[in-house]
Amino acid sequence: MVMTALPVVRAVKKSLARRKKERTALVWFSPSAPAFTNTEADKLAKFDDIVFVCGRYEGIDDRALSLLKTFGTVKKYSVGEATLTGAEVPAMAIVDAVTRRLPGVLGKDESVEERRTASPAVYTRPEVIVWEKKKYKVPPVLLTGNHAKIEEWKKAKKKK
Repeated sequence: MVMTALPVVRAVKKSLARRKKERTALVWFSPSAPAFTNTEADKLAKFDDIVFVCGRYEGIDDRALSLLKTFGTVKKYSVGEATLTGAEVPAMAIVDAVTRRLPGVLGKDESVEERRTASPAVYTRPEVIVWEKKKYKVPPVLLTGNHAKIEEWKKAKKKK
C-alpha cells in the first residue's frame, strides 16, 4: 500500500503556513537514502523548522517528494538496514539526535557524547556490587580522579 501524494503535501503546507520556507528542512525517509549520521544531525540543528514526512508500509507516492521541494530544503535519510512499517520511530531518533545539539539542551557543548571520548563501559556507585557471593568492582583507574589516565582507559576500552 502506497500513501497518496496530495494529502501529505497539503498537511505539510498547512504545518508551514506561518513559517519561513528558507529556514525549513523537510525530512523524507527512504530505505535507499543515505544513512542519517551525527554530521547530518549537526546540519539539521541549524534549521529553524524541521518537518518529518513519515510514510507507512510501502511509503508515499514519489510525486509528493517533487512537490515538497517547493516548501524548503528536502533531506532524504535512512536510519539503518531494518525494514519498518513506518517512519515514526526513525523520526523520533532524529529528533533526539538533533535536539541534543541545541544550545542549553545538555547543559554544555562538551556533553555531546560523540565530541568527547566515551567509553562503552560506564559505572556508578556503589564501588563494589556483591551478587551471589561474588564482588563486581568499578575499575580502579576510575576512582583515582586522574583525568589523563581515565581518558587513556576510555580510549583503550573504545578500541576493544
